[in-house]
Parts: sequence; C-alpha cells; structure tokens
Amino acid sequence: MPARVHRVEWVERRSRFIATAARAADAETARGFVEEIEREMPDATHHCWAFVAGPPGDTAHVGLSDAGEPHGTAGRPMLTALLHGGVGEIVVVCSRWFGGVKLGTGGLSRAYAEAVNLVLESLPTVELVERVRLGVTVGYAEVDALKRLATELGALVEEEEYGASVRYSLAVPAPDVERFEEALAGLTQGRVVIVRL
Repeated sequence: MPARVHRVEWVERRSRFIATAARAADAETARGFVEEIEREMPDATHHCWAFVAGPPGDTAHVGLSDAGEPHGTAGRPMLTALLHGGVGEIVVVCSRWFGGVKLGTGGLSRAYAEAVNLVLESLPTVELVERVRLGVTVGYAEVDALKRLATELGALVEEEEYGASVRYSLAVPAPDVERFEEALAGLTQGRVVIVRL
C-alpha cells in the first residue's frame, strides 16, 4: 500500500497531466481523496480516477471514473494498470489540463494508463501486515522477556497498564500468533495469561 501521498507530472502532446496516488482502505476514503484533489486543482479540465480498496489485484472493491473524458478512455485503463501494479489499498487521481491537441481515444487510454504506471514506478510503499490483537498479563519479572519477544516477532505494543501485574494489548502479525503464544509461555514458565481480543 502507499506509504504516503505521491505525485508525478508530465506533458503529452501539450496536455499537462498530474497523477496523484494515496492510500485508500475503502471506497469512502478513495472518493474523499478525489474530492480533495478536485478542490486543490479546480482549474484542471478533468480529474479521472481509479481505486483498488483491497489487496493487490483484488476486484471486490474497485471504482473508476472517466470524469468527462470519452467513455472507457480514462478510468478503465487506470484501473487495469492498478490491478496489475502489485499495490493494494490505493487510489490514483489523474488531473489533466487540455493543451489544444486532441489525443484521440487510443491516445487518451495510453496516457491515463501511463499516469498510473509512472506514479507506481516511484511510489513509496509499506507492506500491509494483518495482525491479531492479544491481551497479555504478566508479572513484573516477565516484562523484559515479553518486550524482547514482541520486538523479535514484530508485535506492536498498543497499550500498557501497570498494577498488581502488567497488562498489555499487543498487535501480533497473524502468521506469528501461535509462535508468540508458545514462546511467551515458555519464557515466563507458564506465568502468563493470553487472551485473543
């Protein structure tokens, strides 16, 4: 998924194109981002867009718009490029300023697909890791072992609460949950309470 908002710009036969990509975990977020770009660049001739609000290549939650370009010349080529781009949870808005030279339907399709390809080439990404939330209660003597194990397996400490014992809320990478539970039971010699939240 995109690590942050990313933008590329180029000119195709005197038409100026700016492609802007961002993370979109759902359709509502994607459409909100499209509206942001429309407000940011109100003088653009078109704001065509496409999104994949799911894993890379997943067609369950997608959307597109030609935004006034001839039917099928913008949104569809953008979506096709996104579906084959290897990045999920992404929206791309391509803003175009008409430069006086008509590109034709084939030229438009190529230009909008290229918009997505160019933005994907330099897009900073982060890996989406599915996590399982665990509630963990340990004694003070086991805190260091718990923290070392959490760091080793990439678990995120979301909350800490100190009282008679120490309670944590952890987000553990899904493939490592059982390994984490077994290792923690061994490190604490069974003096741990683990609850899946």
